[in-house]
Amino acid sequence: MVNQKKARWRRLDNAAKLYSAASNKRDTRVFRFYCELKEEVRKELLQEALDQTVETFPMFLMVLRKGLFWHYLEPCNLHPVVKEEYKEPCSRLYVKDKKTLLFEVTYYKKRINFEVFHVLTDGTGATEFLKELVSNYLYLAHQKEGLEPVSMLPEDMTVQDQESDSFLKYYSKDQKRPKEKKTRAFQIRRKKKDGNHLHVHESVVSVKEVLKRSRELGVSMTVFLTAVFLKAIHEEMSKMQEKKPIVLMVPVNLRKFFPSTSMLNFFNWIEPGYDFSKQDRSFEEVLRYTKDFFEEQLTKEKMSAHINDLLALELHPILRLAPLELKNLCIHAGAKFSEKNTTAIFSNMSAVRMPDSYVPYIERFGVFTNTPKLELCLCSFEDKLSFAFTSRYDTVNIERNFYRLLKEQGITAEKVEPEFPKPQMPSEQEMKVYKVYSFLCLVLAAAMVVTDLNFHPRIRWTWFTAGGVATMWIASSIGFFKRYNLLKNVMWQLLIGSIICFIWDGFTGWHGWSADLALPILSVATLAGMFVIAKVQKSPVREYLIYEIMAAGYGLILPVILLLCGIVKKPMVSMFGALICFLFLVGVILFKGREFKEEMHKNLHV
Repeated sequence: MVNQKKARWRRLDNAAKLYSAASNKRDTRVFRFYCELKEEVRKELLQEALDQTVETFPMFLMVLRKGLFWHYLEPCNLHPVVKEEYKEPCSRLYVKDKKTLLFEVTYYKKRINFEVFHVLTDGTGATEFLKELVSNYLYLAHQKEGLEPVSMLPEDMTVQDQESDSFLKYYSKDQKRPKEKKTRAFQIRRKKKDGNHLHVHESVVSVKEVLKRSRELGVSMTVFLTAVFLKAIHEEMSKMQEKKPIVLMVPVNLRKFFPSTSMLNFFNWIEPGYDFSKQDRSFEEVLRYTKDFFEEQLTKEKMSAHINDLLALELHPILRLAPLELKNLCIHAGAKFSEKNTTAIFSNMSAVRMPDSYVPYIERFGVFTNTPKLELCLCSFEDKLSFAFTSRYDTVNIERNFYRLLKEQGITAEKVEPEFPKPQMPSEQEMKVYKVYSFLCLVLAAAMVVTDLNFHPRIRWTWFTAGGVATMWIASSIGFFKRYNLLKNVMWQLLIGSIICFIWDGFTGWHGWSADLALPILSVATLAGMFVIAKVQKSPVREYLIYEIMAAGYGLILPVILLLCGIVKKPMVSMFGALICFLFLVGVILFKGREFKEEMHKNLHV
């Protein structure tokens, strides 16, 4: 059993900071590990197994929150609930402003699925979690048959071991590698599939067959399959396309070079490439080149230098002090730019090993990920090597070439027909309703303006009505897009609502009611509303405190500025509103000083 002492909140590791900024609705940065059993999955036993598993891995019970400079992870009281599979594989888990866990366990027929946002862990951490989950489930299902419980982790492992940031542990600012100029790689550009949905194609081959052929050729399995993948892509290139090299991104588990029991991200990557316009096109030459490339790049010195490059960028004083939203824009743009340097991705998650007594109940393990490119993932269990091609493009020919090349090497692949339930996409339906609502608001406002211009040229009452419709649409739009976080929703309503009041006041001849009455009343009402929402939702202090501080600060500082500038003509309401906000801030410091200090530390950490 893992020592249960855990941290209160956690900074993101280097890779997680990139994933949190670059993820979006389509490129979710979510990957799936699954286990196919030889029996139907029972929901109630899987739920009990999951409850036991999260006790072993409490660091998975985190939510992602935004600070001023970086995102961070914070423990939560959310409880993971097992569901039957209900949506597209590797769908988004992190939704901005929505308080949700960053992993999900589902099942379908004989399959147990574990999906996780890459911010939380990498392939190694996900493998350990799934192994623990499967072993707990099988023990619960077959303990009456004499199956013994088996510990999957070292007895002396602590939560601090799991949460250790190995990137920082092995960072040394003294070691740097020479800058390498990257050339633009060949890009697979095919017609997108229906609806831009993720398509998954899987096959299984014999581990023994692949290992046998790899050894005959004097290379590792990964080198052999990398060369096959390069050749498979090349066969779909035209003469014009051959002017650019094929470059694969191949993730590397850094735990093989640096001792680490961390469950956080701790991986690097290499980028083997081949220029078929200048180099020998034979498979033997591609294989030789790939072998030499791997031997040159997969050294502790090279991996260490890459770690230092990544951390040096993160720890740069200017970047550290840049606001989070600006960082996100830069990182997202950088991620899009770097995509042009690679053609496809090849991830070998290695072998999954289970105790001998559990093996008879398991058919195989598999893995695949959401990707904006073509990606090939593989993992093995016993003699079954599972391949999974994922893409949002029409790349069936490359897969066909890959398996044909394997067959020419004496390796036969067995296609696995995908078994996914029809996905339920409630979020898409919600967006359709919102678009219809927005269109109707536009129609109504436009109709009023046109009517006014044609039938009442001297009376502008419909312009005010149209303005009212626009105001209603703005307020409801904020409510829609910020619906996952009511406290943030209320804060946005305060900001936008006060701006709209000033605009209305100005267009109606400026009577000063926006500054004299609306602003202080809205500020105090927002504070009261946040308090009620927090109590109804039973939110911990740390979740609502920052928003109430923001609302109180807004209700104190802005009225004082307007008062000093002479804009406020009737100061009584503004003064009382500012006083209430001031007293609230003083009360926070006096009675919630520790929570206030902790929240500021989390939100302002650089």
